[in-house]
Amino acid sequence: MFVDELEISVRAGKGGDGCVSFLRDKRTLRGGPNGGDGGDGGDVVLLPTTHCNTLYHLTGRGTFAAAQGGQGLAQNCGGKDAEDLVIEVPVGTVVLDAERGNVLQDLDTPDRPWVVARGGHGGRGNTHFKSATHRTPREAERGKPGEERRVLLSLKLIADVGLVGLPNAGKSTLLATLTKARPKIAGYPFTTLEPMLGIAEGPDEATFVIADIPGLIEGASEGRGLGDKFLKHIERTRVLLHLVDCGDLPMNEPVTAYSIIRNEIAHHSARLAARPHLVVATKVEDDVARERAQALATAIGVQVLPISSATGTGLRELRLAVWSILQRLPRPNLV
Repeated sequence: MFVDELEISVRAGKGGDGCVSFLRDKRTLRGGPNGGDGGDGGDVVLLPTTHCNTLYHLTGRGTFAAAQGGQGLAQNCGGKDAEDLVIEVPVGTVVLDAERGNVLQDLDTPDRPWVVARGGHGGRGNTHFKSATHRTPREAERGKPGEERRVLLSLKLIADVGLVGLPNAGKSTLLATLTKARPKIAGYPFTTLEPMLGIAEGPDEATFVIADIPGLIEGASEGRGLGDKFLKHIERTRVLLHLVDCGDLPMNEPVTAYSIIRNEIAHHSARLAARPHLVVATKVEDDVARERAQALATAIGVQVLPISSATGTGLRELRLAVWSILQRLPRPNLV
């Protein structure tokens, strides 16, 4: 199951208490204090990884609590520091404060851990409290409590190319054709209910990542259909492939389909609307479909790449066009 938002509670470990102890040795008269310090509590650490692509493995759990530090011991032996609790999350997870909604950290780099809650320091043993006038201290510090907070984890997929279009525009079929991904494909709308990722091959053994999101409909940016929930997953893409069905729609419908999606993207994010995009006419398998694709290009005033995932027509040209754009674009600042 694909889970891209999850609210969790985290609690770092409490520091261990300091020890009250005195040296007891038959060879030592009036041995002084020798209570050791408590160990530090464990941190709660979020580790972005490519081993998972959803937050589902974190569902159904209560508070994520790290272990407490060990208590100080006699003979100035310190308590054991607790191990950190490491929570793996997908790369691209944004951590927000659940109460205020502000962004705490963007985990966009694999294997770069971030401490979401710090463990408490261990308390000092009675050794630290001795002095010339206080030679037998019987006090020690309690360990400090660890940090505790509630955070919202929001996953935004990271991909080079994002596929957008109306339902049944051929996005899942194109993803399956260009990559080894196996999305659900059927002849009815909304077969894609969750984002899908796939790795496509470019020239000279290069690769790029493609993200397919559920089909958008008019009003998606305002909450209609499925697309509004997943529009955030194309915010990190570098190039958008706007797929328009030119195989089954009436002659003027491809222009309307293109306008609907462009408007929804613009309403969602002006920055996203300004991102480089290619218009791809799908299901171009006969002369009528080619006429629709040409009419679309004339109406919108931009180049339209005609393809057919079923026959493979135009797929090589599409790969090269995508790769050419990616080569010219810098890596984005993923904020």
